[in-house]
Amino acid sequence: MVQRQLPNPAELLELMQFKKPEFDGRTRRLSGALTIADLRAIAHRRTPKAAFDYTDGAAEGELSLARARQAFEDVEFHPGILRPAPSVDMSVEILGGPSALPFGIAPTGFTRLMQTEGEIAGASAAGAAGIPFTLSTLGTTSIEDVKAANPQGRNWFQLYVMRQREISYGLVERAAAAGFDTLMFTVDTPVAGARLRDKRNGFSIPPQLSIGTILNAIPRPWWWFDFLTTPKLEFASLSSTGGTVGELLDAAMDPTISYDDLEVIREMWPGKLVVKGVQNVEDSVALIERGVDGIILSNHGGRQLDRAPVPFHLLPQVVREVGKDATVMVDTGIMNGADIVASVALGAKFALVGRAYLYGLMAGGRQGVDRAIDILRAEIERTMKLLGVSELSELTPKHVTQLTRLAPIATPSGRRPRSATRPSTTRTPAQKAT
Repeated sequence: MVQRQLPNPAELLELMQFKKPEFDGRTRRLSGALTIADLRAIAHRRTPKAAFDYTDGAAEGELSLARARQAFEDVEFHPGILRPAPSVDMSVEILGGPSALPFGIAPTGFTRLMQTEGEIAGASAAGAAGIPFTLSTLGTTSIEDVKAANPQGRNWFQLYVMRQREISYGLVERAAAAGFDTLMFTVDTPVAGARLRDKRNGFSIPPQLSIGTILNAIPRPWWWFDFLTTPKLEFASLSSTGGTVGELLDAAMDPTISYDDLEVIREMWPGKLVVKGVQNVEDSVALIERGVDGIILSNHGGRQLDRAPVPFHLLPQVVREVGKDATVMVDTGIMNGADIVASVALGAKFALVGRAYLYGLMAGGRQGVDRAIDILRAEIERTMKLLGVSELSELTPKHVTQLTRLAPIATPSGRRPRSATRPSTTRTPAQKAT
């Protein structure tokens, strides 16, 4: 028989600890966000549909984005046992300088549209975390103001080579003068992708009011208050070049850019030069032979060519070909620190996060960006400890299997790949992936 007794109030008090109430709404909602998906849900509630969909959406059927995220979910880790890792070192040396974590903030356009603190929140949060921040050519904060927000940190600049080359050259000179250490030459935007959510929402900069816009804004007055009581939304680094927003957007997309433009920019830029938007092995090799310092495997977050290659799938092949000669980085689809760990294990030196940072920004401004970085940091640390590794350099392809979901019938050359004969459920070791 179980012996029963009256409850002891002292023992009950030991078992029940009441949480101190948090009266600040922003702090309360952010502390309850445990994943990037949680931040996305908060952002969805707090942001008007057009601005949220601009961030959240991708091109056409959004297949590239869905496949990129699925590729990270289709990862099997292989932990080592009895390998103590009571503490881990997540720092890296990247492009000639330090980063406290193996990821940085990717370039995003129209950032103050999502939340009025925009790039200032991103740059200052990145500086506090000890990671690089990348400003877009189509950013809504100027080169000089980003430098002021992150004076001691690492700032990178993403460059579109515009139809009027002199505009781009001027931006290169300004970024160099401001002490930005890396230039990100972007090559995957000869024309704009078909972002259908934006078209359906009547998206424009500045936002155009309609009955639907007003109805959607009614439960979100804080966003409109911020938008209407802060400086005009514009492409800050391009504000002196003249032209409407539409004209500047059209000028930023130029199908004539070539290797000749890359050579010109290489001669102008005194720091590290990386090329963003690389999507096959052949281009990776050609770029390294032309002397770039690094490449970013990226399909622009799925926002340009739908059905483009999945960067994470390309990673093992590209690292085998050029990993010894250049810095290989990756973006697109990263929503968890484990995604970054898997990328490093397969040879990436660094990752870039865009939407994950913007979800934090929309959820809570600078505090939200801090929270996004903290979430990814904790996920990286926990994953490394569970794998039994203390340093990023210990991660190797043996720690990861990329599960096969999409297997090609034939390669572009017409040869039938070995993996095409396997059923779609076959697990293919990443170090042997083709």
